[in-house]
Amino acid sequence: MALAAVWAGAADTPLNQRPARTSPEWITGGVMYQIQPRAFTPEGTLQAAQARLPKLAELGVTVLYLCPVFVADDDMDPASWSPRQRASGMNNPRNPYRMKDFYHVDPEYGTDQDLKDFVAAAHGLKLRVMLDMVYLHCGPKAVFIGEHPEFVQRGKDGKVVNKSWGFPGLNFDSPALREYLWENMEGWVRDFAVDGFRCDVADGVPLDFWETGRERLEKIRPDVGMLAEGTRKADQLKAFDLDYGWGQAFKAWDNAAAIRRLWEQMRAERPRGGAKFVRFIDNHDFANDDWTNRVEKAWGAPRVNAALAALFTLDGVPFLYNGQEVADTARHSIFGRLTVDWANGETAPGRARFAFCQRLCALRKTEKALTQGELTWLDNDAPESVLSFVRTLGGERVVAVINLGGRPVKAKVAGAEGGANKTLLAARATGDGQGGFALEAYGYWVGKR
Repeated sequence: MALAAVWAGAADTPLNQRPARTSPEWITGGVMYQIQPRAFTPEGTLQAAQARLPKLAELGVTVLYLCPVFVADDDMDPASWSPRQRASGMNNPRNPYRMKDFYHVDPEYGTDQDLKDFVAAAHGLKLRVMLDMVYLHCGPKAVFIGEHPEFVQRGKDGKVVNKSWGFPGLNFDSPALREYLWENMEGWVRDFAVDGFRCDVADGVPLDFWETGRERLEKIRPDVGMLAEGTRKADQLKAFDLDYGWGQAFKAWDNAAAIRRLWEQMRAERPRGGAKFVRFIDNHDFANDDWTNRVEKAWGAPRVNAALAALFTLDGVPFLYNGQEVADTARHSIFGRLTVDWANGETAPGRARFAFCQRLCALRKTEKALTQGELTWLDNDAPESVLSFVRTLGGERVVAVINLGGRPVKAKVAGAEGGANKTLLAARATGDGQGGFALEAYGYWVGKR
């Protein structure tokens, strides 16, 4: 009764004093891998993607996030395309983030049965599958508009109101539209056995829609997982397990002090236990539309590796994108068929990257402090360049010291004194056992103390 009385006033309790939901371990302790089907294989189909799943299991990832494979709108009028879609030069109306039919697989990728087979094959390899749901908007030829004109937003003149990217906005004031979408998610979980959803532009959709959706999904699959492409502070109270780790500091990964400040801000303003984020340096939005945008080209392997070392040792869930594990530099676009250069995986740089990512994935499994441990920042005397923190679980302490700068640096790290019981990961870095580290450009050291 006392507990009930406390939480009866929970709505009046400051957000950062309220507890976040408890999330399934498979998602918070996992390693996520994004499959963008048009780039993942030359064929661009679910069957072809399924054939590559054993390689992902060998890599060590545990959660597959599959870009939308539902029927895309084929309206040929470029005025109804997004600016990026037109700028891509692909001249393709079929934007996977502009839906025509939420309930079926696009023939470009295969059949509904192909998706069932893909999920079953992934599960056989102990991989979870999350589908990408795009509920902010739809395409101008969406199959439901004729029968349900109220499903899209309309102005006083009755004309469709377009949202961002010039697509018709879905009308969440319509109870029937909400039911249509809840049943859509339920069907993918119940009939296709998917494990959860990545929700596109989640902040643009009312939070109560996601909260009710989660309640309904948990009646079918209690351990369903939900990832919000957004940063709404109340997301993890009820609806979501993870949000995107957006912010300029987390995009550039070149200023350790800025990363720490942003981390502390995001932690302080969210519910207790509700600052869980996916950590990434590449995805389908970054790797898109031009020939020079891949971080592998812009940063080079040493800087990418240092950032990956940070992604896998910080709190949150590390996220790899479509060929990143073979140091892919090929142009990608969600608007056309441009394939990962898998042959790069047979080169020395490609083999080195695969082995490195494999090692990082393995550490997430063997060192529970990296998935369950509390993170504490360790002060150092080169704070702009050097990330330094400890992950603690019980009596285990995993210390990470990472130079995000392109110049050598010597740093004294408070709290990193004492010899390492075991060096877990190191490149171009040495420690003196007294908290002093000599780090070459993009050098890193991770060890148990």
